Amino acid sequence: MTEGTDRPHNPQPNPATGPGGYGYPPGQIPGAGYGYPQPGQPNPYSAQPQPGAPGAFGEPAFGEPAFGEPTTFGGPARHQEPAFAQPSQPSQPSQPDWQAMADRSEAQRSRRKMLSIIGGAVTVVLLAGGGYLFFAGGSDDKPKDDKPPIAASDSPSPSKSPEDKSPTVAGDPTLLRDRVPGGSPVQLAMAPDASLFKMGERDEVRFKGGPNSFAQGSEQAVDVTKSFSVTTRLYTVVENGSRMAISQGDGDSYSFELGFESVNGKGSWVFRVQTGDKGADATVQQVVVDAPGAVNKWTQLTATYDADKKTIALYVEDKLAGAAQISGIWPGPGPVQLGRSRHHGIWSGSLVGSLDRIRIWNKVLSPEQVAVLDSGKLDSLGMPSHAWII
Repeated sequence: MTEGTDRPHNPQPNPATGPGGYGYPPGQIPGAGYGYPQPGQPNPYSAQPQPGAPGAFGEPAFGEPAFGEPTTFGGPARHQEPAFAQPSQPSQPSQPDWQAMADRSEAQRSRRKMLSIIGGAVTVVLLAGGGYLFFAGGSDDKPKDDKPPIAASDSPSPSKSPEDKSPTVAGDPTLLRDRVPGGSPVQLAMAPDASLFKMGERDEVRFKGGPNSFAQGSEQAVDVTKSFSVTTRLYTVVENGSRMAISQGDGDSYSFELGFESVNGKGSWVFRVQTGDKGADATVQQVVVDAPGAVNKWTQLTATYDADKKTIALYVEDKLAGAAQISGIWPGPGPVQLGRSRHHGIWSGSLVGSLDRIRIWNKVLSPEQVAVLDSGKLDSLGMPSHAWII
């Protein structure tokens, strides 16, 4: 843990002035206001690999695995082109067997009726516990050997609609949907260089790096004056600079930021908070953990703040990696951000990589709770306050 020092920052240009604010109309990224640089701005990331360059997002260097296709938890694999069937030769039409078709139709109706009766009973049992399992964690990447028992309901539950499974808001593929029911949802608007990808049974959001590569909330998702926990999986494809997964704040500074950075060729995971209202380096507190071999693999990061004990903690792969005592966190203005952070009045920390399993709790998770985030042992976690790409 390093106190009173701040990371080197790689600036993005200040946003152009205009009427924009934190809100935005569905289906478009605002053209003004904090966090939405105007078209035609120069890319300030000339020292970092840009999209299309070897080693940059979407263009793996020679001999490196292609990005984002994990075959096992954390293991990338190459994309494979599907084989396409050759067109068959046309055949001569023949007279259909009407009696056989009628017999098959009657058999299919009987089978559908029987499956409907069986399926209704199964649906009641599965839906009783399905929502809670969904938000507490897990995906196709990691096995879940010890799931809690699922209780049956006395009455049938309605089937889930496509909206329940979609990672985006209905009718707007640029808005990442807050998937926690009830409460006050916070949707995240993706800028042009942030894109959603379907990977088997799960989704991920990818960032190319640069001033138009981020996702921004319509409002704050974390009350930093109270206890909270933030967790996400991060996949970085570059090993230089600062690469922030999630942060909150604008104006002079972030309130908190979580991600990866490299200083003098040494990679680290970092959870950093601002304790002063001017964004000065001297008022920064942080937990920094070595991150050897962090590039081109998935890593789960969890950051917590205990407002009663005034402590911050950083977990790597669900294990406590470091903690620090702080005076408190400055409640800066501005919404939650993915893929970047606010530093000294400018945007920096542009992520070149991917995120999924993004969840926020309005409480501090204990080491025991963090250890079971994706194990299926869900009883002690409770519902998160916000969740995206899960």
